[in-house]
Amino acid sequence: MTATPELQKASQRLLSLDFLRGFIMVLLVMDASGLFGITKYTEGFIHDFFVQFHHHPWHGLRFWDLIQPGFMFIAGTAMAFSLNKQYANGRSWHDSFIKALKRSGWLFFWGVLDYAVRTDGLSFELWNVLTQLSFTMLIAFLVFRWSYLQQILFCVGLLLLTEVLYRFVGIPGFDQPFTDQHNFGNWMDLILMNKINGGGWVAINCLPTAVHTIGGALAGKWLLNNKDQVIPIIIWAMITLFIGYVLDWISITPIIKRIATSSFTLASLGWCLLGLVFCYWWIDMRDHKKYLKFFTIVGMNSIFIYVVFEIIGYRWLHGYVRAITDGITGWFNTPEVLQLIIGSIAIFGIYWYLCYWLYQKKIFFKL
Repeated sequence: MTATPELQKASQRLLSLDFLRGFIMVLLVMDASGLFGITKYTEGFIHDFFVQFHHHPWHGLRFWDLIQPGFMFIAGTAMAFSLNKQYANGRSWHDSFIKALKRSGWLFFWGVLDYAVRTDGLSFELWNVLTQLSFTMLIAFLVFRWSYLQQILFCVGLLLLTEVLYRFVGIPGFDQPFTDQHNFGNWMDLILMNKINGGGWVAINCLPTAVHTIGGALAGKWLLNNKDQVIPIIIWAMITLFIGYVLDWISITPIIKRIATSSFTLASLGWCLLGLVFCYWWIDMRDHKKYLKFFTIVGMNSIFIYVVFEIIGYRWLHGYVRAITDGITGWFNTPEVLQLIIGSIAIFGIYWYLCYWLYQKKIFFKL
């Protein structure tokens, strides 16, 4: 990971991309700070609201289940703009491929490192979003120059392949396609890592979720070539949403985020497309650019801040800050839920200010 000076002026950037990246990262930092832990202190409507900031336990779709797809989708959209700039500046496909390969390698490295060091020793795990993204970004790059139709058919092929693997590879004990701990993805994890994730997550999710990154790249390519023509993207969003939810409603393939079923992939892709279109229309087309800085400065260093709170934050910083804030608020007999909120805001503030300082110094970390 290297720091580079800003190459483009803010006015030359697609601000909606920076906002979306920043919006997703702000939510992830809020989660990392522990803020959504207040869910257990709530009831009724407020509880139902905050539950949306936690993954669905298995079959179903919550708002938080869209965060990782959104992260991977926006990475694809940004890649389209980056490659367009590279090719416009005369960079060859081979040079761009080497750059993409290095980027994927670094994403894989940081993703594995995140889970590698545990209190009970070293560990090798492939469930981190960065390891998933290392695969999906490389696949999206390799098919980027294909036609729209070819890429769409490729995505359909990835989803059909996933269905076949889960339904028809009859491994004894792992032949129940949509049952936690007994599906093909769990078996693959045993092969790859000699362990199964207790939460039901599987490493082979990188196969169907490559559709998110390719879909983001396709949307980015469309906006580059057909500026301000967002209706086709809306139509595709409606199609993917319809197919995804119908597959679930008629009990063909349930929406399960933890194993990235085809119905989940399509439904979440539809929401990602709609989110991009709305932000692009509101920010870049309608020129509503006030009050975005809070998010965009985080979006400009998204991978960096993710690595910081995953590797440093969870292992040291969060506990250190909470020890201070809980100690001070404890002097005043502060309720536990208020202690949680104060501690979480303090942690969030540290991360946000770090991004702000980097922004002020024009330091933007690139892989």
